[in-house]
Amino acid sequence: MKPILPLLLVLAALGSLRAEEAKPAVQPAQETLAVATTNKVVKTEAEWRKQMTEMQYYVTRQKGTERAFTGKYWNHKGKGVYTCSACGVDLFVSDAKFDSGCGWPSFFQPLNTKMVAEHRDVSHGMIRTEVTCARCDAHLGHVFDDGPKPTGLRYCINSASIEFRAADAAPAKATEAKQP
Repeated sequence: MKPILPLLLVLAALGSLRAEEAKPAVQPAQETLAVATTNKVVKTEAEWRKQMTEMQYYVTRQKGTERAFTGKYWNHKGKGVYTCSACGVDLFVSDAKFDSGCGWPSFFQPLNTKMVAEHRDVSHGMIRTEVTCARCDAHLGHVFDDGPKPTGLRYCINSASIEFRAADAAPAKATEAKQP
């Protein structure tokens, strides 16, 4: 019976390590909406190319990054909602936007965490947490744990991956697909 005990302890420790590896590097923000419908948007690469600018395609479909301080929303101050440039779903609100000094639009939380998916990113010799649109898989940017209160998070988002809808504009349904 005694030889089995060390084996069980080793297996328990390995299971604990695996559980730690499965956790995202940055914990998601609390829910701001109770219900979300993802209704996946799936298109061919040709369809995506047809509806997007060259930069939008590069960023959202090829996981590119626009240069810092060059995107149209890095210093944007308007009140409203930032939507996915690929599928139109609401992602962030201006009240969660802050100036992080990084040169990209920064938010301390998404409008709805179910609409922003997180993935481990080990590209470029770094370990980061990539964020994508949960509805169409568009690359948005990355999330870091150096943001302000109340979440301590900084969603660093490419301007090419979002569009802005002013607060006084008619609201779109979160499940409404952007037409090409």
